Amino acid sequence: MSDPPCSPSGAESPSPERQEDFIRLLNGNHALLLRYVISLVGHRQDAEDVLQRASVTMWRRFNSFEQGSDFVAWATTIAFYEVRNFQRVMGRSRLRFDEELLQTLAAERTQHVRTWDVRRDALEECVQRLDPAGRELVDAVYIRGEEIKAVAEQAGRPLQSFYNRLSVIRRMLAECVQRKLAEASS
Repeated sequence: MSDPPCSPSGAESPSPERQEDFIRLLNGNHALLLRYVISLVGHRQDAEDVLQRASVTMWRRFNSFEQGSDFVAWATTIAFYEVRNFQRVMGRSRLRFDEELLQTLAAERTQHVRTWDVRRDALEECVQRLDPAGRELVDAVYIRGEEIKAVAEQAGRPLQSFYNRLSVIRRMLAECVQRKLAEASS
């Protein structure tokens, strides 16, 4: 009889059913985990690399994950240790946190990671309530990534008026999101 297949670390590979569970859980939470890692490392490309390494570690350790328990908590813990390793190895990084600050940030991000989708949904609803010109300005600057200066020049209006308008819109959106979150929690 042959030995069970093993991962490179020597851990036994998950069964086919567990493999499907892992893929479903990881894919279902990938965006959330990526945002979590970005919040700790500061750059999307670095975060994608760290999350890739964390995903490999998660795969290797998935047999130790208790089915039905909190996958996000488990995954963010593994991702946190990968971030720490990344920070240690990449000493050249412009954005480096000391150990205590990194642990504080990670704990705070872990608490808020589940509310990001709710906040995003509230923001999308609030953006839809803006007047068409306000929605277009938000889309141009935050979705399409256009420079405010280019948007102002294209409209033939003073740059400062666009900065002022964007400031008012951001304040309105922040207040709207806070109201939506308060309504959702009551």
